[in-house]
Amino acid sequence: MTAGAPTPEAQLQETQLQETQWPRWEIFKQDTAARPLQAVGSVHAGDPEHALLTARNVFVRRPAAVSLWAVREDDLLTATPEALATHPELLATPGEAGRYQVGIKATAKRSMTFVDLVGAVEASGPGDALGQARALHPDALAWQVFAEAAAVKSDASPETVESWFAPARDKTYKQQQFYGVIGRHVSAFKQAGKPAQAEETP
Repeated sequence: MTAGAPTPEAQLQETQLQETQWPRWEIFKQDTAARPLQAVGSVHAGDPEHALLTARNVFVRRPAAVSLWAVREDDLLTATPEALATHPELLATPGEAGRYQVGIKATAKRSMTFVDLVGAVEASGPGDALGQARALHPDALAWQVFAEAAAVKSDASPETVESWFAPARDKTYKQQQFYGVIGRHVSAFKQAGKPAQAEETP
């Protein structure tokens, strides 16, 4: 057996875990109408509505937002220039013809966001959409495409936007330093040259 390779038991456990988990959905959040939808992370959910509700609870508790999209991981096609150099067959990935959303990673500095959605193309399938994304944005660090029909979206009506996202703007949050400490901080004992010990405050 190759060193570091998973054991048959570990492989079986991984397979069983994958079979019992809900599908993974990539979440795209739009902070304001003037900003693009951005990938902010993923959630596991049993259906599209569940994915959106979970995404709102996870990613819109504090920051503002006006729109959420969820796309099943299986419906995404992602590639880097290095991946396309070694696996050019990705450009022939088959699928349904239609309108495809194009996302790019333009900088390595924004670690919290993988891609921004920068437009859409009409394509014969995901491979064709990926090829168009590369041609349109040759300097991108990575490209991600998916059929627009595969995305489940929050309702864009003003009433829904208000009910879904306004509460997050109204919440107040306390900084960590607001909360007191039980006992004296360890640094106080160190500065006094004494061993650290608990000391309850009255």
